[in-house]
Amino acid sequence: MKAIKELAKKVLNNDRLSVAKAITLVESSRLDHREKAVELISLLSGSGNEALKIGLSGTPGVGKSTFIESFGLKLVELGLSVAVLAVDPSSVRSGGSILGDKTRMELLSRKSLAFIRPSPSLSSLGGVSLRTRESIAICEAAGFDIIIIETVGVGQSEVMVSQMSDIFVLLLSPGGGDELQGVKRGIMEIADLIVVNKADGDLLPAAKRTQADYISALGLFKTRGEDCEGFPKVSLVSSILGVGVDSVLKDIEKLTKWRKDNGYWHEKRKAQAVYWFKDEVQNSITGKFFNKPGVKAELETLSEKVSRNELSPDLAARQLIDQFWK
Repeated sequence: MKAIKELAKKVLNNDRLSVAKAITLVESSRLDHREKAVELISLLSGSGNEALKIGLSGTPGVGKSTFIESFGLKLVELGLSVAVLAVDPSSVRSGGSILGDKTRMELLSRKSLAFIRPSPSLSSLGGVSLRTRESIAICEAAGFDIIIIETVGVGQSEVMVSQMSDIFVLLLSPGGGDELQGVKRGIMEIADLIVVNKADGDLLPAAKRTQADYISALGLFKTRGEDCEGFPKVSLVSSILGVGVDSVLKDIEKLTKWRKDNGYWHEKRKAQAVYWFKDEVQNSITGKFFNKPGVKAELETLSEKVSRNELSPDLAARQLIDQFWK
């Protein structure tokens, strides 16, 4: 398609409007848009550009947007181009999202080297949008040096962003849990850097206690092969004052260099590519199944029987699959 080829060409030239249009295309749920999106990503895949991808997660109110703005401004000062992909939670009732991340990063959004794109999470789990991975691919093809992926407020299972990023940063609030809270599996096992935010003023003592608790908790985990000495690391930061941001950047640079020098960097990227290949197979099969003629009608019929306890959910699912999978 000529229009898609032209769009891909503009993305590769870092045309910001075209980057935004490309992300809108891959986020669309329309089947015809999906076909165009697949073609676009295929055209962009040979760009040869490689960005440092940083995943950032943390509970709502921890100050993710404030930290990203402070961190992003530091990167821009160094002459690096930054793309921020911020995922906003969607309403379970209306499906709408506020998409206010750009307004919360007012200073960063004014910088010519920065690109901020909020996206709705819709029904996707994992703290990210269903097509965040493709949005990352678009920004990487456009030549951005750093891509920051900000997730929806995080729970223990919302760790999918680690499969999209090179470095995963977990942001915490002062007093955000004692040592036992820190021992929780899941997200703690994949965090490369743990950053205690709001470490200033009256909250500084609580931030230092939280730092000590998490350092102690990390000692109970097995050392990961891809970690250099001293990582995962727990740092203190005041995003408002900009204190500690330089140290986080240095830690990211140190860990990135160590992983590249020791072969873990590209091995992780290859494993991620396989992960997303298998994930796309599952999504495609699910999409094709639910778009088969008659599936929606039969789904409603069986749902009604399940609601009246005439069929168990397991048996109803088996009937639906057996009927249409042939």
